[in-house]
Amino acid sequence: MNHYPLWKNLLILAAFVIGLIYTLPNFYGEAPAVQVQPLRTSIKVDSALMQRVDDALKAANLNPDVVTMDATSVKARFRDTDSQLKAKDILQAKLGDDYVVALNLLSRSPQWMSDINALPMYLGLDLRGGVHFLLQVDMKSALTKSLEGDASDMRSALRDKNIPYGGITRDGGVLTIKFRDIAARTAGEGEIQQRFGSLKLDEAEEGGEFLLRATLKPEEERRIQEAAVQQNLITLRNRVNELGVAEPVIQQQGLDRVVVQLPGVQDTARAKDILGRTATLEVRMVDETHQVAPGAAAPFGDDVFKDRDGNLLAVKKSVILTGERISDARPGFDNRTNEPAVHINLDGVGARKFKEATRENVGKRMAIILFEKGKGEIITAPVIREEIGGGRVQISGKMSTEEARDTALLLRAGALAAPMEIVEERTVGPSLGADNIERGFHSTQIGFIAISLFMIAYYLMFGTVSVLALGTNLLLLVALLSMLQATLTLPGMAGIALTLGMAIDSNVLINERIREELRNGVTPQAAINAGYDNAFGTILDSNITTLIAGIALFMFGSGPIKGFAVVLCLGILTSMFSSVLVSRALVNLIYGRRARLNKVAIG
Repeated sequence: MNHYPLWKNLLILAAFVIGLIYTLPNFYGEAPAVQVQPLRTSIKVDSALMQRVDDALKAANLNPDVVTMDATSVKARFRDTDSQLKAKDILQAKLGDDYVVALNLLSRSPQWMSDINALPMYLGLDLRGGVHFLLQVDMKSALTKSLEGDASDMRSALRDKNIPYGGITRDGGVLTIKFRDIAARTAGEGEIQQRFGSLKLDEAEEGGEFLLRATLKPEEERRIQEAAVQQNLITLRNRVNELGVAEPVIQQQGLDRVVVQLPGVQDTARAKDILGRTATLEVRMVDETHQVAPGAAAPFGDDVFKDRDGNLLAVKKSVILTGERISDARPGFDNRTNEPAVHINLDGVGARKFKEATRENVGKRMAIILFEKGKGEIITAPVIREEIGGGRVQISGKMSTEEARDTALLLRAGALAAPMEIVEERTVGPSLGADNIERGFHSTQIGFIAISLFMIAYYLMFGTVSVLALGTNLLLLVALLSMLQATLTLPGMAGIALTLGMAIDSNVLINERIREELRNGVTPQAAINAGYDNAFGTILDSNITTLIAGIALFMFGSGPIKGFAVVLCLGILTSMFSSVLVSRALVNLIYGRRARLNKVAIG
């Protein structure tokens, strides 16, 4: 009557063993480390790079505990943070600007656990810390970008109204518009004042030319600077979401700085790379009238950039299109060559501008330039064969699949309104959260001990079984959080404590049902069977209602509330498994094989 088939016992045993293996990494702790990752995918992560890292550290008398390599980076683990900080400075100096050297924390668990992806769960900033960045917004670049946009729009406005002008140039924060006569300047001034109310205009005459000098009004400068910070905040949030970081903190500090905290992040090099990259896209026409020699100055009205083959090309300063007009970007492949590519969708204004540019420049070359960290590189410069409409553009040109994915991520998340520089970077160590961890652990421990003493004293053997099932529940819950690589915060620890109380409540229901059956004169074996069967419906109902509340918290909550909801929902599932299946399996092993059972120890 009270025995499980072999397969069910094996299933419970397998769940326990797997839970134990995936829980163990959380007890080994973490060690400070540095992570080296190439900035470009053309630089390979191989044994030669690992050897360079190892040699540089040994030359500085720094002996890492271990140096490991994965598909994207090389990591060196140390015993203390002093060695970690020294190693970061040394490796950055030795490897140069082609690599990102970032602080990190690595698990001390054995390698065989890492090989089967048995990793410790992430801890939030309130428990373990994480990565802290302080970024400075380049306000000068934001103003320059706005003026460049105004200059491009002015050219279009003056052409549309057939107002003759001799050119528009920018010198610092001043736009200079040249006219041949006073009449043209008067007409141009009226049109510019009507369309560009944010600019202050001053008339001047030099060398027989009639000039208009345009500068941004002070209130417009403040608006642009504030908008740049707000746009960068939105962009950073989008990028962090693309990285899949749980419960990030992204907020403004002062007038031109942004704080980014990424709790539980392990791959800090990639996070630093993604956050620090500007990844703005510009479309310009190639100036095919000039050939550029290495070291030569850029022709007047042109900029010079390298393409992916290292050749220099002169492109016109006038920007046809920027990344602001991108509504979506996805990685994919070129239909003709099957090479990795990025497929871009433009918004309405961008689609119109691109269509006009391709219609007016058939037979000429158009350069697509990707700017990262202030440096531009021509990804591709194809010849325009025909007018291109529809707002769909493809960029390709000697990209790897990973580079196409990263480029699409950055363009999709949005371009930064102004470049940002990381002025402070640190990995927040466990000192701040050590007290929280200790208190949370002790509260859970005290609660577990108190429950155990009560259950054993009140229900005797069945209380002992309930305690063993409760321990299995805690083991499985931690294992699930580790498997999912969830970020555990203080609210999450509260969820664990709540789960313990809910799980033992199920065992109390079962034990009281068995007691009730025994008082009614039912035999012990039948009482055990009836107790578990009759209590299951009540346990299921109560857990489903709590699960619904947990799902609602997850759907409509944010930040710590979501973390609490995740632990609560997982705890409900593990408590159902442990309080019903595990406890009954133990009772079956103790009492189930006795043919004649006269009494049971249930108090």
